[in-house]
This record gives sequence, structure tokens and C-alpha cells, in this order.
Amino acid sequence: MEVNVNIILHQPEIPGNTGNIGRTCVATGTSLHLIEPLGFRLDEKSIKRAGMDYWKDLDVHRYVNFQEFQQRHPGKRIWMATTKARRAYTEVSFGEEDYIMFGKESAGIPEEILVEHEESCIRIPMLPAIRSLNLSNAVAIVLYEALRQQGFRGLEAEGELHRLQWKGNEDFLSPQSTRTKKI
Repeated sequence: MEVNVNIILHQPEIPGNTGNIGRTCVATGTSLHLIEPLGFRLDEKSIKRAGMDYWKDLDVHRYVNFQEFQQRHPGKRIWMATTKARRAYTEVSFGEEDYIMFGKESAGIPEEILVEHEESCIRIPMLPAIRSLNLSNAVAIVLYEALRQQGFRGLEAEGELHRLQWKGNEDFLSPQSTRTKKI
């Protein structure tokens, strides 16, 4: 597996969101880093209740706080996804082994952390009347942009039907299409 992107959740509060994010990480070969305190328990019973039966397949790491994370990963580039940022996530170049951090659902990443990482703050554009997107949706949007920029290396590029077969028309895309068949 060649995928080397990392997702950081800073003090996530809702187990369902963390479960969805964990599933996305498993599907993409992405590591998940959880910075405490968590708003839920990660024991076997709680994980099963949240429907996270694939948790055993997840590369997950826990940290007592952001300082411990920084000590264990010195010099790593960390993108801070926040509604307070001045530039969009599509304006940056994600590199291999980059980390993308998201804050807790009720407050985001603490401003004390953001001001120390101003140049790496990114946002998802949205209408001004909306406070924020759902955390698991935001992670998926930014993560897949990072993976797209890396050519989706290591990910399955094409799918197959279960009961039937495609008709074999390789010319289904017009020359004007922005979609590509191969990754």
C-alpha cells in the first residue's frame, strides 16, 4: 500500500463521526491520529455500539495532547482544516506523509494552535450562513483532494459489476469530459 496521508482528529466528540472517518481511513489506507480528550470511549463495547466493526483494520494512534503528537512526529507538515482559514484546501499542494488535522465538532481546532500554524491553515469554501460542515464529510472532502493530487496511488481505480458485466464500450467518455478512465 503506497498511501501515506494521515488524518488527525483533535478532541473529537461524536463517536459516529469518528467511526465514519475511521471507515474512510480504512478504505484509503490512511492512518488516523486521535488527540485526547475524546468525547467517547474506545473500548470494544463502545466501538461495536457505534458500528465500527472494521476498527480492527484501522491504523489508529492516540495522544494525550497536541504537544505529545508534535513530540512524536517532529518536523512533519500539518495542514490545519478550519473554517477560519484564509485559503481553500484546493490552493495547496499536499505531499506524501502530510498530516491533515481537524478539530472537534463543537469548536474546531483551538485558536491557540491555529495562530502558530497560520500558513498551513486551509478551509472548505461554503456559504457564510453555514457554521461548518459535518466533520466526517469535511475529512472525506480534503482527504480525497490530497489523494487525488497524489494520483490515488495504491487505490483501486476501477470497479466491477456483481451480477452483470459492462458492455465494454471504452469510448463512453466524450473528448470534452474532464473525467479520466485510468488512475
